[in-house]
Amino acid sequence: MASPDQDLAPALDMDGVRLTVEDTLATVTLTNPAKRNAQTPALWRALAEAGRLLPGSVRVVVLRGEGQSFSAGLDRRMFTPEGIPGEPTFVDLARRDDAGIDATIAEYQEAFTWWRRTDLVSIAAVQGHAIGAGFQLALGCDLRVVADDVQFAMRETSLGLVPDLTGTHPLVGLVGYARALEICVTGRFVGAEEAVASGLANLAVPAADLDATVRDLAAALLAAPRDAVVETKALLRGALDRTYEEQRTAERAAQARRLRDLAGLGE
Repeated sequence: MASPDQDLAPALDMDGVRLTVEDTLATVTLTNPAKRNAQTPALWRALAEAGRLLPGSVRVVVLRGEGQSFSAGLDRRMFTPEGIPGEPTFVDLARRDDAGIDATIAEYQEAFTWWRRTDLVSIAAVQGHAIGAGFQLALGCDLRVVADDVQFAMRETSLGLVPDLTGTHPLVGLVGYARALEICVTGRFVGAEEAVASGLANLAVPAADLDATVRDLAAALLAAPRDAVVETKALLRGALDRTYEEQRTAERAAQARRLRDLAGLGE
Protein backbone atom coordinates (compact mmCIF):
# COMPACT_ATOMS: atom_id res chain seq x y z
CA MET A 1 0.00 0.00 0.00
CA ALA A 2 1.54 3.30 -1.06
CA SER A 3 2.02 5.87 1.68
CA PRO A 4 0.02 9.06 1.13
CA ASP A 5 2.50 11.03 3.25
CA GLN A 6 5.72 9.75 1.70
CA ASP A 7 6.57 13.11 0.05
CA LEU A 8 6.06 15.18 3.21
CA ALA A 9 8.86 15.95 5.65
CA PRO A 10 8.01 14.09 8.86
CA ALA A 11 7.45 16.05 12.05
CA LEU A 12 8.31 12.83 13.90
CA ASP A 13 9.91 9.60 12.72
CA MET A 14 10.97 7.27 15.54
CA ASP A 15 10.36 3.84 17.06
CA GLY A 16 8.02 2.69 14.31
CA VAL A 17 5.91 5.86 14.16
CA ARG A 18 5.94 8.62 11.55
CA LEU A 19 3.94 11.85 11.83
CA THR A 20 3.44 14.12 8.84
CA VAL A 21 1.36 17.29 8.68
CA GLU A 22 -0.23 18.81 5.61
CA ASP A 23 -1.97 22.02 6.69
CA THR A 24 -5.14 20.88 8.52
CA LEU A 25 -4.54 17.15 7.97
CA ALA A 26 -2.06 15.01 9.92
CA THR A 27 -1.14 11.41 9.19
CA VAL A 28 0.29 9.05 11.79
CA THR A 29 1.80 5.95 10.19
CA LEU A 30 3.00 2.76 11.86
CA THR A 31 6.21 1.99 9.99
CA ASN A 32 7.34 -1.53 10.89
CA PRO A 33 5.59 -3.71 8.29
CA ALA A 34 8.21 -6.48 8.61
CA LYS A 35 6.84 -7.14 12.12
CA ARG A 36 3.24 -6.38 11.13
CA ASN A 37 3.52 -3.13 13.09
CA ALA A 38 3.90 -4.94 16.40
CA GLN A 39 3.58 -2.62 19.38
CA THR A 40 6.12 -1.89 22.10
CA PRO A 41 6.35 0.65 24.93
CA ALA A 42 8.73 2.66 22.75
CA LEU A 43 6.10 2.79 20.00
CA TRP A 44 3.51 3.90 22.56
CA ARG A 45 5.77 6.71 23.72
CA ALA A 46 6.24 7.78 20.11
CA LEU A 47 2.46 7.76 19.51
CA ALA A 48 1.92 9.90 22.62
CA GLU A 49 4.62 12.28 21.41
CA ALA A 50 2.90 12.52 18.00
CA GLY A 51 -0.21 13.75 19.76
CA ARG A 52 1.77 16.37 21.66
CA LEU A 53 3.47 17.59 18.47
CA LEU A 54 0.29 18.25 16.49
CA PRO A 55 0.08 21.90 15.42
CA GLY A 56 -3.05 23.78 16.40
CA SER A 57 -4.02 24.02 12.73
CA VAL A 58 -4.67 20.27 12.49
CA ARG A 59 -8.34 19.29 12.38
CA VAL A 60 -8.26 15.70 11.10
CA VAL A 61 -5.77 12.94 11.94
CA VAL A 62 -5.47 9.75 9.90
CA LEU A 63 -3.92 6.69 11.54
CA ARG A 64 -2.62 3.99 9.23
CA GLY A 65 -0.17 1.10 9.13
CA GLU A 66 2.32 0.23 6.42
CA GLY A 67 2.27 -3.21 4.86
CA GLN A 68 -0.33 -5.96 4.95
CA SER A 69 -1.39 -5.50 8.59
CA PHE A 70 -2.54 -2.44 10.48
CA SER A 71 -1.06 -3.84 13.71
CA ALA A 72 -0.91 -7.46 14.81
CA GLY A 73 -0.72 -6.53 18.50
CA LEU A 74 2.02 -6.64 21.09
CA ASP A 75 5.58 -7.44 20.17
CA ARG A 76 5.92 -11.11 21.15
CA ARG A 77 9.12 -10.34 23.06
CA MET A 78 6.94 -8.79 25.75
CA PHE A 79 5.69 -12.29 26.57
CA THR A 80 9.18 -13.76 27.05
CA PRO A 81 11.24 -13.79 30.26
CA GLU A 82 13.90 -11.68 28.52
CA GLY A 83 11.40 -9.08 27.33
CA ILE A 84 12.45 -6.04 25.31
CA PRO A 85 15.80 -4.48 26.27
CA GLY A 86 15.30 -1.39 28.38
CA GLU A 87 11.61 -2.10 29.05
CA PRO A 88 10.00 -3.85 32.04
CA THR A 89 8.96 -7.44 31.45
CA PHE A 90 5.54 -8.68 32.51
CA VAL A 91 7.24 -10.31 35.51
CA ASP A 92 8.91 -7.00 36.44
CA LEU A 93 5.55 -5.28 36.18
CA ALA A 94 3.83 -7.93 38.31
CA ARG A 95 6.37 -7.42 41.10
CA ARG A 96 5.45 -3.75 41.49
CA ASP A 97 2.83 -2.62 43.96
CA ASP A 98 -0.62 -1.60 42.74
CA ALA A 99 0.37 2.05 42.41
CA GLY A 100 3.42 1.13 40.33
CA ILE A 101 1.42 -1.12 37.99
CA ASP A 102 -1.26 1.53 37.67
CA ALA A 103 1.25 4.28 36.82
CA THR A 104 2.99 2.15 34.17
CA ILE A 105 -0.23 1.13 32.43
CA ALA A 106 -1.51 4.72 32.61
CA GLU A 107 1.65 5.83 30.78
CA TYR A 108 1.08 3.18 28.10
CA GLN A 109 -2.54 4.29 27.71
CA GLU A 110 -1.49 7.83 26.75
CA ALA A 111 -0.76 6.53 23.24
CA PHE A 112 -4.43 5.55 22.88
CA THR A 113 -6.31 8.50 24.41
CA TRP A 114 -5.51 11.67 22.50
CA TRP A 115 -7.24 10.52 19.29
CA ARG A 116 -10.62 11.46 20.82
CA ARG A 117 -9.70 15.05 21.63
CA THR A 118 -12.67 17.32 20.94
CA ASP A 119 -10.66 19.60 18.64
CA LEU A 120 -9.78 16.71 16.31
CA VAL A 121 -11.56 14.07 14.27
CA SER A 122 -9.46 10.91 13.94
CA ILE A 123 -9.81 8.20 11.31
CA ALA A 124 -8.21 4.75 11.51
CA ALA A 125 -7.51 3.20 8.11
CA VAL A 126 -7.36 -0.50 8.95
CA GLN A 127 -6.22 -3.35 6.73
CA GLY A 128 -5.29 -6.94 7.51
CA HIS A 129 -4.77 -7.84 11.14
CA ALA A 130 -5.79 -5.49 13.95
CA ILE A 131 -5.27 -7.73 16.97
CA GLY A 132 -5.20 -6.92 20.67
CA ALA A 133 -3.34 -3.64 21.04
CA GLY A 134 -3.87 -3.08 17.32
CA PHE A 135 -7.63 -3.47 17.75
CA GLN A 136 -7.59 -1.11 20.73
CA LEU A 137 -5.58 1.48 18.81
CA ALA A 138 -8.15 1.47 16.02
CA LEU A 139 -10.91 1.75 18.65
CA GLY A 140 -9.19 4.84 20.01
CA CYS A 141 -10.11 6.76 16.86
CA ASP A 142 -13.44 8.43 16.19
CA LEU A 143 -14.00 6.68 12.85
CA ARG A 144 -12.78 3.45 11.26
CA VAL A 145 -12.58 2.69 7.55
CA VAL A 146 -11.55 -0.90 6.89
CA ALA A 147 -10.24 -2.90 3.97
CA ASP A 148 -12.22 -5.95 2.96
CA ASP A 149 -9.43 -8.17 4.34
CA VAL A 150 -9.56 -6.71 7.87
CA GLN A 151 -9.40 -9.10 10.82
CA PHE A 152 -10.16 -7.56 14.22
CA ALA A 153 -9.56 -9.67 17.32
CA MET A 154 -9.20 -9.03 21.05
CA ARG A 155 -6.81 -11.73 22.26
CA GLU A 156 -5.88 -10.47 25.74
CA THR A 157 -8.40 -12.62 27.62
CA SER A 158 -7.16 -15.73 25.82
CA LEU A 159 -3.69 -14.93 27.19
CA GLY A 160 -4.95 -14.62 30.76
CA LEU A 161 -4.96 -10.81 30.63
CA VAL A 162 -7.60 -8.13 30.09
CA PRO A 163 -7.77 -5.42 27.41
CA ASP A 164 -6.21 -2.45 29.23
CA LEU A 165 -5.29 0.01 26.48
CA THR A 166 -8.57 1.96 26.60
CA GLY A 167 -10.41 -0.29 24.12
CA THR A 168 -13.19 -1.63 26.35
CA HIS A 169 -15.19 1.60 26.65
CA PRO A 170 -15.46 2.33 22.91
CA LEU A 171 -16.03 -1.35 22.10
CA VAL A 172 -19.06 -1.58 24.40
CA GLY A 173 -20.31 1.76 23.09
CA LEU A 174 -20.10 0.58 19.49
CA VAL A 175 -21.40 -3.00 19.66
CA GLY A 176 -23.09 -3.29 23.06
CA TYR A 177 -22.14 -5.24 26.18
CA ALA A 178 -23.14 -8.74 25.03
CA ARG A 179 -21.28 -8.69 21.74
CA ALA A 180 -18.26 -6.96 23.29
CA LEU A 181 -18.07 -9.67 25.96
CA GLU A 182 -18.31 -12.42 23.35
CA ILE A 183 -15.65 -10.83 21.13
CA CYS A 184 -13.22 -10.36 24.02
CA VAL A 185 -13.70 -13.72 25.75
CA THR A 186 -13.63 -15.87 22.61
CA GLY A 187 -10.84 -13.89 20.93
CA ARG A 188 -12.42 -14.64 17.56
CA PHE A 189 -11.86 -12.66 14.38
CA VAL A 190 -14.32 -10.01 13.23
CA GLY A 191 -14.19 -9.44 9.48
CA ALA A 192 -15.15 -6.45 7.38
CA GLU A 193 -18.80 -7.32 6.81
CA GLU A 194 -19.52 -7.89 10.50
CA ALA A 195 -17.48 -4.85 11.48
CA VAL A 196 -19.69 -2.57 9.38
CA ALA A 197 -22.92 -4.31 10.37
CA SER A 198 -22.12 -4.12 14.09
CA GLY A 199 -20.92 -0.52 14.06
CA LEU A 200 -17.22 -1.24 14.56
CA ALA A 201 -16.44 0.27 11.16
CA ASN A 202 -18.05 3.10 9.24
CA LEU A 203 -17.45 1.45 5.88
CA ALA A 204 -15.44 -1.27 4.17
CA VAL A 205 -13.70 -0.97 0.79
CA PRO A 206 -11.30 -3.03 -1.31
CA ALA A 207 -7.79 -2.85 0.13
CA ALA A 208 -6.52 -1.02 -2.95
CA ASP A 209 -9.05 1.76 -2.33
CA LEU A 210 -8.44 2.22 1.40
CA ASP A 211 -6.08 5.21 1.33
CA ALA A 212 -8.08 7.07 -1.32
CA THR A 213 -11.35 6.48 0.54
CA VAL A 214 -9.89 7.76 3.80
CA ARG A 215 -8.47 10.78 2.03
CA ASP A 216 -11.92 11.57 0.58
CA LEU A 217 -13.52 11.16 4.01
CA ALA A 218 -10.95 13.48 5.56
CA ALA A 219 -11.69 16.09 2.87
CA ALA A 220 -15.42 15.85 3.61
CA LEU A 221 -14.79 16.34 7.33
CA LEU A 222 -12.58 19.34 6.64
CA ALA A 223 -15.27 20.96 4.51
CA ALA A 224 -17.42 21.72 7.57
CA PRO A 225 -16.65 24.79 9.73
CA ARG A 226 -14.20 23.84 12.48
CA ASP A 227 -16.05 25.35 15.44
CA ALA A 228 -19.30 23.64 14.45
CA VAL A 229 -17.48 20.30 14.19
CA VAL A 230 -15.90 20.76 17.62
CA GLU A 231 -19.25 21.62 19.23
CA THR A 232 -21.01 18.73 17.47
CA LYS A 233 -18.36 16.23 18.53
CA ALA A 234 -18.58 17.40 22.14
CA LEU A 235 -22.39 17.06 22.04
CA LEU A 236 -22.26 13.52 20.66
CA ARG A 237 -19.43 12.36 22.92
CA GLY A 238 -21.34 13.43 26.01
CA ALA A 239 -24.77 12.25 24.90
CA LEU A 240 -24.64 8.79 26.49
CA ASP A 241 -23.71 10.25 29.87
CA ARG A 242 -26.61 12.72 29.88
CA THR A 243 -30.31 12.25 30.27
CA TYR A 244 -32.58 13.26 27.41
CA GLU A 245 -33.38 16.54 29.13
CA GLU A 246 -29.72 17.21 29.91
CA GLN A 247 -28.87 16.62 26.25
CA ARG A 248 -31.59 19.06 25.16
CA THR A 249 -30.05 21.65 27.48
CA ALA A 250 -26.55 20.94 26.11
CA GLU A 251 -27.83 21.38 22.55
CA ARG A 252 -29.36 24.76 23.37
CA ALA A 253 -26.18 25.99 25.06
CA ALA A 254 -23.99 24.84 22.17
CA GLN A 255 -26.28 26.46 19.62
CA ALA A 256 -26.27 29.72 21.57
CA ARG A 257 -22.47 29.75 21.36
CA ARG A 258 -22.56 29.07 17.64
CA LEU A 259 -25.14 31.79 16.98
CA ARG A 260 -23.14 34.37 18.91
CA ASP A 261 -19.95 33.42 17.09
CA LEU A 262 -21.64 33.61 13.70
CA ALA A 263 -23.09 37.02 14.60
CA GLY A 264 -19.71 38.24 15.82
CA LEU A 265 -20.94 38.48 19.39
CA GLY A 266 -18.88 35.68 20.89
CA GLU A 267 -16.81 36.24 23.98
